[in-house]
Amino acid sequence: MSPLLRMQGVSKRYSGVRALENAGLECGRGRIHAVLGENGAGKSTLIKVMSGVVIPDAGRIEFDGQPIVLDGPASASRAGIVSVFQELSLMPDLSVADNIGITNPPRRFGFIDQRAQRRLAEQALARVGCEDVHPLALVRDLPLSRRQMVEIAKAVGRKPKLMILDEATSALTAADVQRVFALLKQLRDEGLAIVYISHRMSEIDELADDCSVYRNGRHVASFTAGTKTSDEIVEMMIGREVSHAFPPKPASRGAADGSAQKVDDGKPPTLDVKHLNWGGRLHDIDLSVRAGEIVGLGGLDGQGQREFFFALFGVLRGVSGQIQIDGRTITVDSPRAAKQADIGIALVPEDRKTDGLMLPMSVRDNLTFAALERLSLAGVIRFADEARATAEMVNRLSIKVPDTADAVSTLSGGNQQKVVIGKWLLNAPRVMLLNDPTRGIDVGTKQDIYRLLRKLADDGVAVLLYSTDYAELIGCCDRVAVFFDGRVVCWLQGDDMTEHALVASALNLGVTV
Repeated sequence: MSPLLRMQGVSKRYSGVRALENAGLECGRGRIHAVLGENGAGKSTLIKVMSGVVIPDAGRIEFDGQPIVLDGPASASRAGIVSVFQELSLMPDLSVADNIGITNPPRRFGFIDQRAQRRLAEQALARVGCEDVHPLALVRDLPLSRRQMVEIAKAVGRKPKLMILDEATSALTAADVQRVFALLKQLRDEGLAIVYISHRMSEIDELADDCSVYRNGRHVASFTAGTKTSDEIVEMMIGREVSHAFPPKPASRGAADGSAQKVDDGKPPTLDVKHLNWGGRLHDIDLSVRAGEIVGLGGLDGQGQREFFFALFGVLRGVSGQIQIDGRTITVDSPRAAKQADIGIALVPEDRKTDGLMLPMSVRDNLTFAALERLSLAGVIRFADEARATAEMVNRLSIKVPDTADAVSTLSGGNQQKVVIGKWLLNAPRVMLLNDPTRGIDVGTKQDIYRLLRKLADDGVAVLLYSTDYAELIGCCDRVAVFFDGRVVCWLQGDDMTEHALVASALNLGVTV
């Protein structure tokens, strides 16, 4: 049987930089085809060509046995190709039902039939197991995980022949991931062709029928899922032998109750939080981090970790309790106050596109924005200092960018995340708060970030890391505080820091501090 989609010799360059070079892909009906590669390998450009967002410089595309020209998203949609991008396409000020039905809303007497549109939205939400989202809710009021589910429901509701998912589970809770997996398997059994991009090898192992690996804009290999080991796949992706994923940890300094163990230098913890409460969501949280430590926040998504970071960063109002920096009690009533030199708290948010970057602005502007006070004299930016700081950070973090004057939106996801981190490093923070910093990031860049976090800790920074990846918490962190219902219910460290213990304590199965 001929494949539903065949791409041959597809090439695309941006300002002389190769994004794709003579690339190809074949995807059959009733198959889930995983596309693998580092950020910057060409995956995003490939699927944008496939969905009509990007017009290639050269190449041939066949769909359903016929040559096709995809000169825009509308032409791809008419052919039966829909995409769920990592960067959501929802309009936040419209309702869920409006977003799901926006491309072809039901009409009555020439007007949109609101009741019919709501019924269609309810059906689409039910199909993806997301009945808890009200179709009349505004998208802007939904958390990121619910918005991602709405995006998937929107795609499924269009009844495509080919569905493309780009890191579609990166923002989802574990329960939602399983719902999506069940849905994709059902759609595959119904004959739908699915192109699936993920950096989580466990997802590839569970879902994929076929795999294709890309590196530096070129197609490296295609093979049947299960015929290559994870190490072999990673080696194909990064072009080198796999090294240890996590850098070695220093000897544990945590006490059994999870507090930062006192050391001989007599210095207080860099960050010390006592009895922190907020709005019925955070309850009596005690937590401390010493210079040189990486402390993890575990637990299921939505158990207060995000709010805890916001409380420390001055985003929330009405926070009670005590926060100390180097033994000094402080008041953090705004992000501006948090980043001041005498406090030195930095936050890397979960959604880099919305909360971490100004996408139309340059890489240079994004890197230096948070440090402009340090790079200015009497309110005037010292451009030589700005250029030097930008160059140093690009070199330090190995940010791949042709020109720092380019818009940050042109970078791959991994390099964008490095810009978000680099923005705060220019402020030389005492405390780094990182909310799922490797979400949607390729294997090679993840290792870069892991090494960076350990280097920051070794240089005396106190690091708080929330991650939805249990292996990441175990591999990176010296101790883990597990959250449940806005409380720290368990501390884990050393040999007790296992995936089983993290899952059990995340479910609050009789485990207490």
